[in-house]
Amino acid sequence: MRPSSPLFCLLLSVVFCGHAFAQADAIQARRIAAHTRFLSSDLIEGRGVGVRGGKLATEYIATQLALAGARPAGDNGTYFQNFQLAGVQTTDAARLSFTRNGQTSQLHWLTDWVGNNEMQQPENRLEAEAIFVGHGIVAPEFQWNDYKGVDVKGKIVVLFTNEPGRENPALFRGKALMYYGRWAYKYEEALRQGALGAIIIHTDDTAGYGWGVVRNSWGREQQMVLRPEGERRLSMAAWVNSMAAAPLIAGTGKSVEELLEASESRDFRPIPLGVTVRASLPSKVRIIDTRNVAAIVPGEGSPANGVVLYTAHWDHLGIGPSATEDKIYNGAADNATGCGIVLEIARAWAGLAKKPKRGALFVFVTAEESGLRGSEYYARHPLAPLSKTVVNLNYDGLLPAGLTEDAVVNGAERTTLWPLVEKVAKQYSLRIRPDPAPEQGYFYRSDHFSMAKAGVPAFSVDVGETYAGKPAGYGREIADAYRQHDYHQPSDEFKESWDFTGLEHIARFGFTLGVDAAGLSGGSSWQQGDEFLAAREKSIRDGN
Repeated sequence: MRPSSPLFCLLLSVVFCGHAFAQADAIQARRIAAHTRFLSSDLIEGRGVGVRGGKLATEYIATQLALAGARPAGDNGTYFQNFQLAGVQTTDAARLSFTRNGQTSQLHWLTDWVGNNEMQQPENRLEAEAIFVGHGIVAPEFQWNDYKGVDVKGKIVVLFTNEPGRENPALFRGKALMYYGRWAYKYEEALRQGALGAIIIHTDDTAGYGWGVVRNSWGREQQMVLRPEGERRLSMAAWVNSMAAAPLIAGTGKSVEELLEASESRDFRPIPLGVTVRASLPSKVRIIDTRNVAAIVPGEGSPANGVVLYTAHWDHLGIGPSATEDKIYNGAADNATGCGIVLEIARAWAGLAKKPKRGALFVFVTAEESGLRGSEYYARHPLAPLSKTVVNLNYDGLLPAGLTEDAVVNGAERTTLWPLVEKVAKQYSLRIRPDPAPEQGYFYRSDHFSMAKAGVPAFSVDVGETYAGKPAGYGREIADAYRQHDYHQPSDEFKESWDFTGLEHIARFGFTLGVDAAGLSGGSSWQQGDEFLAAREKSIRDGN
Protein backbone atom coordinates (compact mmCIF):
# COMPACT_ATOMS: atom_id res chain seq x y z
CA MET A 1 0.00 0.00 0.00
CA ARG A 2 1.38 3.39 -0.99
CA PRO A 3 2.17 5.64 2.03
CA SER A 4 0.35 8.52 0.31
CA SER A 5 -2.77 6.52 -0.56
CA PRO A 6 -6.02 7.78 1.00
CA LEU A 7 -6.67 4.40 2.71
CA PHE A 8 -3.19 4.26 4.29
CA CYS A 9 -3.54 7.84 5.52
CA LEU A 10 -6.97 7.03 6.86
CA LEU A 11 -5.66 4.08 8.87
CA LEU A 12 -2.86 6.12 10.42
CA SER A 13 -5.31 8.81 11.47
CA VAL A 14 -7.15 6.36 13.75
CA VAL A 15 -4.60 6.88 16.53
CA PHE A 16 -5.88 10.44 16.91
CA CYS A 17 -9.52 9.69 16.16
CA GLY A 18 -10.72 8.51 19.56
CA HIS A 19 -8.95 11.32 21.37
CA ALA A 20 -10.29 13.97 18.99
CA PHE A 21 -13.80 12.52 19.23
CA ALA A 22 -13.68 12.77 23.03
CA GLN A 23 -12.19 16.28 23.06
CA ALA A 24 -14.92 17.44 20.67
CA ASP A 25 -17.32 17.31 23.62
CA ALA A 26 -15.61 20.47 24.87
CA ILE A 27 -17.38 22.36 22.07
CA GLN A 28 -20.59 23.76 23.54
CA ALA A 29 -23.69 25.23 21.92
CA ARG A 30 -24.01 27.87 24.61
CA ARG A 31 -20.56 29.25 23.83
CA ILE A 32 -21.28 29.41 20.09
CA ALA A 33 -24.53 31.20 20.92
CA ALA A 34 -22.75 33.69 23.18
CA HIS A 35 -20.19 34.57 20.51
CA THR A 36 -22.97 34.91 17.94
CA ARG A 37 -25.03 37.15 20.21
CA PHE A 38 -22.16 39.55 20.88
CA LEU A 39 -20.78 39.71 17.34
CA SER A 40 -24.24 40.45 15.94
CA SER A 41 -25.31 42.96 18.58
CA ASP A 42 -26.13 46.54 17.61
CA LEU A 43 -23.04 47.57 19.58
CA ILE A 44 -20.86 46.02 16.82
CA GLU A 45 -22.75 48.01 14.16
CA GLY A 46 -22.92 45.29 11.54
CA ARG A 47 -19.15 44.58 11.53
CA GLY A 48 -18.40 46.95 8.68
CA VAL A 49 -14.91 46.90 7.18
CA GLY A 50 -12.65 49.84 8.02
CA VAL A 51 -15.03 51.31 10.59
CA ARG A 52 -15.53 51.15 14.35
CA GLY A 53 -17.73 48.05 14.32
CA GLY A 54 -15.17 46.03 12.39
CA LYS A 55 -12.42 47.05 14.78
CA LEU A 56 -14.51 46.02 17.77
CA ALA A 57 -15.30 42.68 16.18
CA THR A 58 -11.68 41.86 15.40
CA GLU A 59 -10.51 42.89 18.86
CA TYR A 60 -13.14 40.61 20.37
CA ILE A 61 -12.12 37.67 18.19
CA ALA A 62 -8.42 38.17 18.97
CA THR A 63 -9.17 38.36 22.69
CA GLN A 64 -11.21 35.15 22.57
CA LEU A 65 -8.43 33.36 20.70
CA ALA A 66 -5.94 34.43 23.34
CA LEU A 67 -8.24 33.23 26.12
CA ALA A 68 -8.66 29.93 24.28
CA GLY A 69 -4.90 29.35 24.31
CA ALA A 70 -4.25 29.85 20.60
CA ARG A 71 -1.04 31.71 19.79
CA PRO A 72 -0.87 34.84 17.63
CA ALA A 73 -0.07 34.09 13.98
CA GLY A 74 -0.27 37.56 12.46
CA ASP A 75 2.16 40.40 11.90
CA ASN A 76 4.96 41.04 14.38
CA GLY A 77 3.69 38.64 17.03
CA THR A 78 0.10 39.94 16.93
CA TYR A 79 -3.20 38.30 16.07
CA PHE A 80 -3.65 40.55 13.04
CA GLN A 81 -2.68 40.26 9.38
CA ASN A 82 -2.92 43.89 8.29
CA PHE A 83 -3.41 45.21 4.77
CA GLN A 84 -5.20 47.93 2.83
CA LEU A 85 -8.16 48.07 0.49
CA ALA A 86 -9.70 50.87 -1.52
CA GLY A 87 -13.17 51.85 -0.35
CA VAL A 88 -15.33 53.23 -3.16
CA GLN A 89 -18.78 54.57 -2.32
CA THR A 90 -20.88 55.72 -5.28
CA THR A 91 -22.86 58.77 -4.13
CA ASP A 92 -26.55 59.50 -4.55
CA ALA A 93 -25.62 61.95 -7.31
CA ALA A 94 -24.77 59.03 -9.64
CA ARG A 95 -26.53 59.09 -13.00
CA LEU A 96 -27.17 56.46 -15.67
CA SER A 97 -29.12 56.97 -18.89
CA PHE A 98 -29.83 55.16 -22.16
CA THR A 99 -30.31 57.10 -25.41
CA ARG A 100 -31.79 55.54 -28.54
CA ASN A 101 -33.01 57.45 -31.61
CA GLY A 102 -32.81 60.71 -29.71
CA GLN A 103 -34.95 59.43 -26.83
CA THR A 104 -33.27 59.30 -23.42
CA SER A 105 -34.36 57.23 -20.43
CA GLN A 106 -32.95 58.31 -17.07
CA LEU A 107 -32.60 55.61 -14.41
CA HIS A 108 -33.00 56.11 -10.67
CA TRP A 109 -30.19 55.20 -8.29
CA LEU A 110 -30.95 52.19 -6.05
CA THR A 111 -34.46 51.77 -7.45
CA ASP A 112 -33.37 50.99 -11.04
CA TRP A 113 -29.64 50.49 -10.86
CA VAL A 114 -26.53 50.25 -8.68
CA GLY A 115 -22.85 50.17 -9.54
CA ASN A 116 -19.40 51.51 -8.94
CA ASN A 117 -16.31 52.67 -10.77
CA GLU A 118 -13.46 50.23 -10.39
CA MET A 119 -11.01 52.94 -11.48
CA GLN A 120 -11.21 54.09 -7.83
CA GLN A 121 -11.50 57.75 -8.84
CA PRO A 122 -13.57 60.46 -7.13
CA GLU A 123 -15.22 61.35 -10.45
CA ASN A 124 -15.75 59.06 -13.40
CA ARG A 125 -17.83 59.80 -16.50
CA LEU A 126 -18.33 57.63 -19.54
CA GLU A 127 -20.24 57.53 -22.79
CA ALA A 128 -20.19 54.45 -24.99
CA GLU A 129 -22.14 52.12 -27.26
CA ALA A 130 -23.83 49.11 -25.66
CA ILE A 131 -23.55 45.52 -26.90
CA PHE A 132 -25.51 42.56 -25.55
CA VAL A 133 -23.23 39.54 -25.00
CA GLY A 134 -25.60 36.95 -23.56
CA HIS A 135 -24.08 35.41 -20.43
CA GLY A 136 -20.68 36.97 -21.15
CA ILE A 137 -18.85 33.64 -20.96
CA VAL A 138 -15.74 32.42 -22.77
CA ALA A 139 -15.25 28.73 -21.93
CA PRO A 140 -13.24 26.80 -24.54
CA GLU A 141 -13.61 23.51 -22.67
CA PHE A 142 -17.39 23.79 -23.21
CA GLN A 143 -17.04 25.12 -26.76
CA TRP A 144 -18.65 28.37 -25.65
CA ASN A 145 -17.85 31.97 -26.59
CA ASP A 146 -20.40 34.73 -26.06
CA TYR A 147 -17.96 37.32 -27.44
CA LYS A 148 -17.41 35.65 -30.81
CA GLY A 149 -17.15 37.92 -33.80
CA VAL A 150 -17.29 41.20 -31.91
CA ASP A 151 -14.80 43.76 -30.64
CA VAL A 152 -16.04 45.28 -27.38
CA LYS A 153 -13.00 47.46 -26.69
CA GLY A 154 -14.23 50.78 -25.36
CA LYS A 155 -17.86 49.55 -25.32
CA ILE A 156 -20.37 48.74 -22.58
CA VAL A 157 -21.28 45.06 -22.48
CA VAL A 158 -24.74 44.05 -21.28
CA LEU A 159 -25.28 40.52 -19.98
CA PHE A 160 -26.96 38.12 -17.59
CA THR A 161 -25.50 36.32 -14.60
CA ASN A 162 -25.64 32.53 -14.37
CA GLU A 163 -24.91 30.07 -17.18
CA PRO A 164 -26.72 28.59 -20.16
CA GLY A 165 -28.21 25.14 -19.98
CA ARG A 166 -29.35 25.01 -16.39
CA GLU A 167 -31.84 22.30 -17.38
CA ASN A 168 -29.36 20.63 -19.74
CA PRO A 169 -26.39 18.80 -18.15
CA ALA A 170 -24.75 18.62 -21.59
CA LEU A 171 -24.09 22.37 -21.32
CA PHE A 172 -21.71 23.34 -18.51
CA ARG A 173 -22.91 21.38 -15.44
CA GLY A 174 -26.65 21.73 -15.72
CA LYS A 175 -28.17 23.14 -12.53
CA ALA A 176 -24.85 23.20 -10.69
CA LEU A 177 -23.59 26.75 -11.04
CA MET A 178 -19.91 27.13 -11.88
CA TYR A 179 -17.70 30.18 -11.49
CA TYR A 180 -18.63 31.12 -15.07
CA GLY A 181 -22.06 32.03 -13.73
CA ARG A 182 -20.95 34.32 -10.92
CA TRP A 183 -21.12 38.10 -11.24
CA ALA A 184 -17.44 38.39 -10.35
CA TYR A 185 -16.49 36.32 -13.39
CA LYS A 186 -18.71 38.46 -15.65
CA TYR A 187 -16.84 41.62 -14.76
CA GLU A 188 -13.45 39.89 -14.96
CA GLU A 189 -14.16 38.58 -18.48
CA ALA A 190 -15.53 41.93 -19.65
CA LEU A 191 -12.27 43.50 -18.54
CA ARG A 192 -10.23 40.85 -20.33
CA GLN A 193 -12.21 41.54 -23.50
CA GLY A 194 -11.34 45.24 -23.30
CA ALA A 195 -14.80 46.56 -22.39
CA LEU A 196 -15.10 50.00 -20.85
CA GLY A 197 -17.85 48.86 -18.54
CA ALA A 198 -20.38 46.10 -17.91
CA ILE A 199 -24.07 46.09 -16.99
CA ILE A 200 -25.71 42.99 -15.56
CA ILE A 201 -29.46 42.70 -16.16
CA HIS A 202 -30.83 41.36 -12.90
CA THR A 203 -33.56 38.77 -12.66
CA ASP A 204 -34.40 36.85 -9.51
CA ASP A 205 -33.98 33.61 -11.41
CA THR A 206 -30.56 34.21 -12.92
CA ALA A 207 -29.10 35.89 -9.83
CA GLY A 208 -30.65 33.51 -7.31
CA TYR A 209 -31.81 36.41 -5.13
CA GLY A 210 -34.03 39.46 -5.35
CA TRP A 211 -33.24 43.04 -6.28
CA GLY A 212 -33.21 44.00 -2.61
CA VAL A 213 -30.08 41.90 -2.06
CA VAL A 214 -28.35 43.60 -5.00
CA ARG A 215 -29.41 47.07 -3.84
CA ASN A 216 -28.31 46.49 -0.25
CA SER A 217 -24.99 44.93 -1.26
CA TRP A 218 -24.02 47.34 -4.06
CA GLY A 219 -25.65 50.53 -2.85
CA ARG A 220 -22.96 50.97 -0.24
CA GLU A 221 -19.18 51.28 -0.13
CA GLN A 222 -17.37 48.58 -2.07
CA GLN A 223 -14.02 47.35 -0.83
CA MET A 224 -11.56 46.54 -3.61
CA VAL A 225 -7.96 45.49 -3.96
CA LEU A 226 -5.94 48.67 -4.41
CA ARG A 227 -5.50 49.51 -8.09
CA PRO A 228 -1.80 49.79 -8.97
CA GLU A 229 -0.87 52.87 -10.95
CA GLY A 230 -1.63 52.38 -14.63
CA GLU A 231 -3.57 49.12 -14.22
CA ARG A 232 -6.73 49.05 -16.30
CA ARG A 233 -10.05 48.44 -14.58
CA LEU A 234 -13.69 48.72 -15.59
CA SER A 235 -14.95 52.30 -15.56
CA MET A 236 -18.35 50.99 -14.52
CA ALA A 237 -19.49 47.70 -13.03
CA ALA A 238 -23.26 47.96 -12.71
CA TRP A 239 -26.52 46.10 -12.20
CA VAL A 240 -29.87 47.14 -13.72
CA ASN A 241 -33.15 45.56 -12.66
CA SER A 242 -35.14 43.80 -15.37
CA MET A 243 -37.89 46.42 -15.60
CA ALA A 244 -35.44 49.32 -15.92
CA ALA A 245 -33.60 47.40 -18.65
CA ALA A 246 -36.54 47.76 -21.07
CA PRO A 247 -35.24 50.92 -22.82
CA LEU A 248 -31.75 49.41 -22.97
CA ILE A 249 -32.88 46.37 -24.96
CA ALA A 250 -35.83 47.89 -26.83
CA GLY A 251 -33.96 47.90 -30.14
CA THR A 252 -33.72 44.11 -30.15
CA GLY A 253 -37.49 43.71 -30.34
CA LYS A 254 -37.22 41.13 -27.58
CA SER A 255 -38.22 41.04 -23.93
CA VAL A 256 -35.78 40.23 -21.14
CA GLU A 257 -37.10 36.67 -21.10
CA GLU A 258 -36.69 36.30 -24.87
CA LEU A 259 -33.12 37.64 -24.76
CA LEU A 260 -32.31 35.19 -21.99
CA GLU A 261 -33.71 32.36 -24.09
CA ALA A 262 -31.62 33.48 -27.08
CA SER A 263 -28.53 33.34 -24.85
CA GLU A 264 -29.00 29.62 -24.25
CA SER A 265 -27.60 28.55 -27.62
CA ARG A 266 -24.00 28.00 -28.73
CA ASP A 267 -25.04 29.78 -31.92
CA PHE A 268 -25.71 32.99 -29.99
CA ARG A 269 -23.90 36.02 -31.39
CA PRO A 270 -23.51 39.42 -29.71
CA ILE A 271 -26.20 41.99 -30.49
CA PRO A 272 -25.42 45.73 -30.85
CA LEU A 273 -28.20 47.48 -28.95
CA GLY A 274 -28.17 50.79 -30.80
CA VAL A 275 -28.05 52.57 -27.46
CA THR A 276 -25.63 55.12 -26.09
CA VAL A 277 -24.97 54.62 -22.41
CA ARG A 278 -24.03 57.71 -20.41
CA ALA A 279 -22.98 57.44 -16.81
CA SER A 280 -21.60 59.63 -14.09
CA LEU A 281 -20.26 57.90 -11.00
CA PRO A 282 -19.11 60.47 -8.42
CA SER A 283 -17.56 58.48 -5.61
CA LYS A 284 -16.15 58.84 -2.15
CA VAL A 285 -12.80 57.08 -2.24
CA ARG A 286 -10.73 56.19 0.81
CA ILE A 287 -7.90 53.87 1.74
CA ILE A 288 -9.13 51.28 4.21
CA ASP A 289 -6.90 49.76 6.83
CA THR A 290 -8.31 46.32 7.52
CA ARG A 291 -7.14 42.99 8.87
CA ASN A 292 -7.60 39.29 9.04
CA VAL A 293 -7.43 37.79 12.54
CA ALA A 294 -5.07 34.81 12.77
CA ALA A 295 -4.03 32.36 15.48
CA ILE A 296 -2.30 29.00 15.56
CA VAL A 297 -2.21 25.94 17.76
CA PRO A 298 1.06 24.19 16.80
CA GLY A 299 1.22 20.47 16.21
CA GLU A 300 3.49 17.98 17.89
CA GLY A 301 5.65 17.65 14.80
CA SER A 302 7.79 20.09 12.88
CA PRO A 303 6.10 23.26 11.55
CA ALA A 304 7.30 22.05 8.14
CA ASN A 305 4.61 19.35 8.34
CA GLY A 306 2.03 22.00 7.58
CA VAL A 307 -1.36 22.94 9.01
CA VAL A 308 -5.08 22.44 8.85
CA LEU A 309 -6.70 25.80 8.07
CA TYR A 310 -10.05 26.88 9.53
CA THR A 311 -11.69 30.02 8.16
CA ALA A 312 -14.77 32.17 8.77
CA HIS A 313 -15.39 35.72 7.63
CA TRP A 314 -15.96 38.23 10.41
CA ASP A 315 -17.37 41.08 8.31
CA HIS A 316 -20.91 41.94 7.31
CA LEU A 317 -22.53 44.99 5.70
CA GLY A 318 -22.23 47.48 8.56
CA ILE A 319 -24.65 50.40 8.64
CA GLY A 320 -26.24 51.31 5.34
CA PRO A 321 -29.34 52.09 3.31
CA SER A 322 -32.44 50.16 4.26
CA ALA A 323 -36.14 50.13 3.46
CA THR A 324 -36.84 50.12 7.22
CA GLU A 325 -35.83 52.30 10.15
CA ASP A 326 -33.29 49.67 11.16
CA LYS A 327 -30.05 50.53 9.32
CA ILE A 328 -27.76 48.01 11.04
CA TYR A 329 -27.00 44.86 9.07
CA ASN A 330 -26.16 42.70 12.09
CA GLY A 331 -25.24 39.55 10.14
CA ALA A 332 -26.14 37.09 12.89
CA ALA A 333 -26.39 34.00 10.71
CA ASP A 334 -24.04 35.56 8.15
CA ASN A 335 -21.52 35.13 9.66
CA ALA A 336 -21.44 35.60 13.42
CA THR A 337 -22.42 31.92 13.63
CA GLY A 338 -19.38 30.81 11.63
CA CYS A 339 -17.10 32.93 13.81
CA GLY A 340 -18.61 31.43 16.96
CA ILE A 341 -18.03 27.92 15.64
CA VAL A 342 -14.40 28.51 14.66
CA LEU A 343 -13.68 30.17 18.02
CA GLU A 344 -15.02 27.07 19.78
CA ILE A 345 -13.00 24.78 17.53
CA ALA A 346 -9.86 26.77 18.38
CA ARG A 347 -10.58 26.42 22.09
CA ALA A 348 -11.10 22.67 21.75
CA TRP A 349 -7.94 22.27 19.66
CA ALA A 350 -5.84 24.18 22.20
CA GLY A 351 -7.20 21.83 24.88
CA LEU A 352 -6.02 18.65 23.16
CA ALA A 353 -3.70 16.80 25.55
CA LYS A 354 -1.93 15.19 22.60
CA LYS A 355 -1.67 17.25 19.44
CA PRO A 356 -1.47 15.69 15.97
CA LYS A 357 1.70 16.22 13.97
CA ARG A 358 0.26 19.19 12.08
CA GLY A 359 -0.95 22.35 13.72
CA ALA A 360 -4.22 24.21 13.23
CA LEU A 361 -4.36 27.73 11.84
CA PHE A 362 -7.48 29.79 12.51
CA VAL A 363 -8.06 32.76 10.21
CA PHE A 364 -11.05 35.08 10.46
CA VAL A 365 -11.04 36.94 7.18
CA THR A 366 -12.23 40.40 6.29
CA ALA A 367 -14.24 41.78 3.37
CA GLU A 368 -15.89 38.55 2.27
CA GLU A 369 -19.03 40.49 1.43
CA SER A 370 -17.05 42.65 -1.02
CA GLY A 371 -15.82 39.70 -3.06
CA LEU A 372 -13.74 37.45 -0.77
CA ARG A 373 -11.06 40.14 -0.41
CA GLY A 374 -9.64 38.95 2.92
CA SER A 375 -9.25 35.34 1.86
CA GLU A 376 -7.88 36.48 -1.49
CA TYR A 377 -5.24 38.47 0.37
CA TYR A 378 -4.43 35.49 2.59
CA ALA A 379 -4.06 33.20 -0.44
CA ARG A 380 -1.51 35.65 -1.85
CA HIS A 381 0.24 36.16 1.51
CA PRO A 382 -0.26 32.88 3.40
CA LEU A 383 0.83 32.54 7.01
CA ALA A 384 1.69 28.89 6.37
CA PRO A 385 2.73 27.39 3.03
CA LEU A 386 -0.31 26.59 0.91
CA SER A 387 1.45 23.50 -0.42
CA LYS A 388 1.60 22.22 3.17
CA THR A 389 -1.97 23.18 4.05
CA VAL A 390 -3.72 19.82 4.11
CA VAL A 391 -7.25 21.22 4.02
CA ASN A 392 -9.26 24.42 4.50
CA LEU A 393 -12.50 23.94 6.43
CA ASN A 394 -14.69 27.02 6.13
CA TYR A 395 -17.80 27.94 8.12
CA ASP A 396 -20.18 30.52 6.66
CA GLY A 397 -23.83 31.40 7.16
CA LEU A 398 -25.19 28.59 9.35
CA LEU A 399 -28.79 28.74 10.62
CA PRO A 400 -29.22 27.78 14.32
CA ALA A 401 -32.52 25.92 13.91
CA GLY A 402 -31.89 22.68 15.78
CA LEU A 403 -30.09 19.39 15.28
CA THR A 404 -29.76 18.12 11.73
CA GLU A 405 -29.20 14.51 10.82
CA ASP A 406 -27.24 15.45 7.70
CA ALA A 407 -24.42 17.76 6.69
CA VAL A 408 -23.41 19.59 3.53
CA VAL A 409 -19.72 19.49 2.58
CA ASN A 410 -20.07 20.56 -1.04
CA GLY A 411 -16.73 20.07 -2.83
CA ALA A 412 -15.26 17.57 -0.35
CA GLU A 413 -15.99 14.78 -2.80
CA ARG A 414 -13.63 16.48 -5.25
CA THR A 415 -10.66 16.02 -2.89
CA THR A 416 -8.53 13.01 -1.90
CA LEU A 417 -9.80 13.56 1.67
CA TRP A 418 -13.23 12.25 0.74
CA PRO A 419 -12.81 8.81 2.47
CA LEU A 420 -11.85 10.61 5.68
CA VAL A 421 -14.84 12.95 5.42
CA GLU A 422 -17.16 9.98 5.00
CA LYS A 423 -15.60 8.17 7.98
CA VAL A 424 -15.93 11.13 10.35
CA ALA A 425 -19.47 11.87 9.18
CA LYS A 426 -20.39 8.28 10.04
CA GLN A 427 -18.90 8.72 13.52
CA TYR A 428 -21.25 11.63 14.06
CA SER A 429 -24.23 9.81 12.53
CA LEU A 430 -24.40 12.44 9.82
CA ARG A 431 -25.58 11.64 6.34
CA ILE A 432 -23.70 13.66 3.77
CA ARG A 433 -26.29 15.54 1.80
CA PRO A 434 -25.65 16.60 -1.80
CA ASP A 435 -25.64 20.34 -2.41
CA PRO A 436 -29.31 21.26 -1.77
CA ALA A 437 -29.13 24.33 -4.02
CA PRO A 438 -26.54 23.67 -6.75
CA GLU A 439 -28.08 26.43 -8.85
CA GLN A 440 -26.91 28.98 -6.26
CA GLY A 441 -23.23 28.17 -6.84
CA TYR A 442 -22.39 28.41 -3.15
CA PHE A 443 -19.04 26.71 -3.69
CA TYR A 444 -17.86 29.81 -5.55
CA ARG A 445 -19.35 32.30 -3.09
CA SER A 446 -17.42 31.79 0.13
CA ASP A 447 -13.84 32.09 1.32
CA HIS A 448 -12.81 28.48 0.74
CA PHE A 449 -13.00 29.33 -2.99
CA SER A 450 -9.99 31.65 -2.64
CA MET A 451 -8.03 28.76 -1.16
CA ALA A 452 -9.24 26.31 -3.79
CA LYS A 453 -8.11 28.63 -6.58
CA ALA A 454 -4.67 28.60 -4.94
CA GLY A 455 -4.72 24.79 -4.92
CA VAL A 456 -5.62 24.01 -1.31
CA PRO A 457 -8.24 21.26 -0.88
CA ALA A 458 -11.03 23.40 0.51
CA PHE A 459 -14.74 23.34 1.21
CA SER A 460 -17.34 24.76 3.57
CA VAL A 461 -19.00 22.72 6.31
CA ASP A 462 -22.70 23.32 6.86
CA VAL A 463 -25.74 21.81 8.50
CA GLY A 464 -28.12 19.86 6.31
CA GLU A 465 -31.88 20.03 5.90
CA THR A 466 -33.24 17.03 7.81
CA TYR A 467 -33.97 18.24 11.34
CA ALA A 468 -34.50 15.84 14.22
CA GLY A 469 -38.09 15.93 15.36
CA LYS A 470 -39.21 18.16 12.50
CA PRO A 471 -41.38 17.25 9.50
CA ALA A 472 -39.95 16.60 6.06
CA GLY A 473 -39.33 19.83 4.20
CA TYR A 474 -38.78 21.88 7.36
CA GLY A 475 -35.11 22.52 6.61
CA ARG A 476 -35.72 23.68 3.06
CA GLU A 477 -38.58 25.87 4.29
CA ILE A 478 -36.48 27.77 6.83
CA ALA A 479 -33.52 28.06 4.44
CA ASP A 480 -35.75 29.51 1.73
CA ALA A 481 -37.36 31.88 4.21
CA TYR A 482 -33.95 33.11 5.34
CA ARG A 483 -32.81 33.75 1.76
CA GLN A 484 -36.01 35.58 0.89
CA HIS A 485 -36.41 37.70 4.01
CA ASP A 486 -33.18 37.94 6.04
CA TYR A 487 -30.14 37.38 3.78
CA HIS A 488 -28.23 40.68 3.58
CA GLN A 489 -31.06 42.44 5.41
CA PRO A 490 -31.16 44.24 8.78
CA SER A 491 -33.48 41.45 9.94
CA ASP A 492 -30.56 38.98 10.12
CA GLU A 493 -30.46 39.45 13.90
CA PHE A 494 -29.82 37.17 16.86
CA LYS A 495 -33.01 35.43 18.01
CA GLU A 496 -33.38 34.10 21.54
CA SER A 497 -35.47 31.27 20.11
CA TRP A 498 -32.56 29.93 18.07
CA ASP A 499 -31.44 26.38 18.85
CA PHE A 500 -27.65 26.01 18.57
CA THR A 501 -27.46 22.24 19.10
CA GLY A 502 -27.02 21.64 15.39
CA LEU A 503 -24.16 24.13 15.21
CA GLU A 504 -22.51 22.41 18.16
CA HIS A 505 -22.78 19.09 16.33
CA ILE A 506 -21.42 20.42 13.03
CA ALA A 507 -18.58 22.17 14.90
CA ARG A 508 -17.63 18.90 16.60
CA PHE A 509 -17.70 17.16 13.23
CA GLY A 510 -15.39 19.79 11.69
CA PHE A 511 -13.07 19.67 14.70
CA THR A 512 -12.66 15.90 14.52
CA LEU A 513 -12.27 15.99 10.75
CA GLY A 514 -9.51 18.60 11.11
CA VAL A 515 -7.66 16.72 13.84
CA ASP A 516 -7.77 13.51 11.82
CA ALA A 517 -6.58 15.33 8.70
CA ALA A 518 -3.75 16.85 10.73
CA GLY A 519 -2.62 13.36 11.69
CA LEU A 520 -2.44 11.98 8.15
CA SER A 521 0.98 10.71 7.09
CA GLY A 522 0.62 11.76 3.46
CA GLY A 523 -0.47 14.85 1.64
CA SER A 524 -3.77 15.85 0.11
CA SER A 525 -4.94 17.08 -3.24
CA TRP A 526 -7.84 17.37 -5.67
CA GLN A 527 -9.13 14.41 -7.62
CA GLN A 528 -7.85 13.78 -11.12
CA GLY A 529 -9.55 16.00 -13.67
CA ASP A 530 -10.67 18.60 -11.12
CA GLU A 531 -10.40 22.26 -12.11
CA PHE A 532 -8.15 23.04 -9.11
CA LEU A 533 -5.70 20.13 -9.47
CA ALA A 534 -3.25 22.06 -11.65
CA ALA A 535 -3.01 24.82 -9.05
CA ARG A 536 -2.32 22.25 -6.31
CA GLU A 537 0.39 20.54 -8.34
CA LYS A 538 2.04 23.86 -9.16
CA SER A 539 1.94 24.93 -5.51
CA ILE A 540 3.61 21.69 -4.41
CA ARG A 541 6.13 21.88 -7.25
CA ASP A 542 7.06 25.47 -6.37
CA GLY A 543 6.98 24.85 -2.62
CA ASN A 544 4.60 27.77 -2.07
